[in-house]
Amino acid sequence: MQSRKLALAAGLSLLAALPAFTWAQSKSAHPGTPEEEMRYKGAPVPIKPEEAKETLSPKAPPLSADEFARAKQIYFERCAGCHGVLRKGATGKPLTTDITLKAGTEYLKVFINYGTPGGMPNWGTSGELTEKDIDIMARFLQHEPPTPPEYGLKEMKASWKVNVAPEKRPTKKMNKLDLENLFSVTLRDAGEIALIDGASKKIVAIIKTGYAVHISRISASGRYLFVIGRDAKIDMIDLWMETPAVVAEIKVGLEARSVETSKYKGYEDKYAVAGTYWPPQFVIMKGDTLEPVKIVSTRGMTVDTQEYHPEPRVAAIVANHHKPEFVVNVKETGKVMLANYADLNNLKITEIATARFLHDGGWESTQRYVMMAANQSNKISVIDTVEGKQAALVEVGKIPHPGRGANFVHPKFGPVWATSHLGDETVSLIGTDPKKHPKQAWKVVQTLKAQGGGSLFIKTHPKSKNLWVDTTLNPETAVSQSIAVFDINSLDKGFKVLPIAEWSGLGEGAKRVVQPEYNKAGDEVWFSVWSAKNQQSAIVVVDDKTRKLKAVIKDPKLITPTGKFNVYNTQKDVY
Repeated sequence: MQSRKLALAAGLSLLAALPAFTWAQSKSAHPGTPEEEMRYKGAPVPIKPEEAKETLSPKAPPLSADEFARAKQIYFERCAGCHGVLRKGATGKPLTTDITLKAGTEYLKVFINYGTPGGMPNWGTSGELTEKDIDIMARFLQHEPPTPPEYGLKEMKASWKVNVAPEKRPTKKMNKLDLENLFSVTLRDAGEIALIDGASKKIVAIIKTGYAVHISRISASGRYLFVIGRDAKIDMIDLWMETPAVVAEIKVGLEARSVETSKYKGYEDKYAVAGTYWPPQFVIMKGDTLEPVKIVSTRGMTVDTQEYHPEPRVAAIVANHHKPEFVVNVKETGKVMLANYADLNNLKITEIATARFLHDGGWESTQRYVMMAANQSNKISVIDTVEGKQAALVEVGKIPHPGRGANFVHPKFGPVWATSHLGDETVSLIGTDPKKHPKQAWKVVQTLKAQGGGSLFIKTHPKSKNLWVDTTLNPETAVSQSIAVFDINSLDKGFKVLPIAEWSGLGEGAKRVVQPEYNKAGDEVWFSVWSAKNQQSAIVVVDDKTRKLKAVIKDPKLITPTGKFNVYNTQKDVY
């Protein structure tokens, strides 16, 4: 009892010693960490708790079977996104048994209940977890983490289906759709995508997919649309069919984020690649059937401390235009892997050490350099895909989250690539022309201030003079429901706010505005107005030149629309 009191007192005294503003002024339910960050980090993983094997540790406090099952559910829903499935640490601290056993049950209960200013949520005082749940979790964390199963070639092939064989598919386009101005729109919580015609603004097809499609990618030819859900299910859609439909599908793991296709000359449409969060690996597949051919593990040493990490998740993947390569971001180890697919039996991988927590990114305007965001390291890694090496590592704002970023010609500094941030209100502009503007190359040449933190996407177009910045995860309703737009030729004048959610004419709901996306012509910008599954959502179309409302797309089938991908711009990497 005495040791229990001492542990509790120690935990409480540590909390009491924290600066007063941490607790009194934080609007977040997670002390010391802005709400926009926690909304991003704390997303549940789609791994089913029953898939993870239980491992009871003799030195740890006992747990019943029901308690262990409850703990797994809580951990995968609320904790794994930050701390990793194996608790080795990701954007959150490690929770391995060498740490938790020393801390003990009462000590852990204090931290779970009250949280910490480093970002640990106050699960108890916020009302998210009951006292019983907190006690279960404190004991659970002292046992070895339950491990989800591996997922290899056998499991992939068991899930693989070719619904329409290549030889039975159309030999020419069988519909009248303007495919280049078609939009693939994620209907997140419905597990579907909507194909929307860019001219008429009509939904031409609703297609069942995996859960929470993360991205859509287009084959080099523009014929095939690949979508991947967070549940690691890939659907390959033939846009030439009379009504576009899934012609092949596969599940490549238990959780995933990325899919891409080969674009190098001579290899167009030949291969597809997908990266998974669990297991930590990527798989190269045949581009016409999704048959898995080569699986590559990403487990290995971190770039900074050179320690082994068992769960380095694969984030963004882009296709190199200069070599038969895929550029693969490995999140926890901080490595970019250049996987040469010219000879899969003798696969060549160039491993580039950058910075930890690589996430998303895209090409600068010449499509030679890929700008990759190492988000929790607050850096952008510049990868030279011709030389096959890192050209620079650029310090930017807090938690860069560019999507694919935005390219434009700065009136003073020449070509730049821009990223917005989750953790602050800034937009960083990085010079990208080492030939004509060498003094500005790979440096932040200007920092803009936008509405606030919580930005997920930034966008412009080669034919536009506007730079659009969303703030989807900002806790302030007025900010999350609007968009900031800068005049590229007058950046110093600041931004104008457009009330996108108000323009949608929707009723109740979160109405978070997310991801500006241009049409092919570059004269319209589309915004998702995203509410809950049981509430109405919409897509708002804005005239890029006048910044006036042009159209609102409403339909009962538009359930939780989030990402939108114009076929032509995605195919040609226009952003």
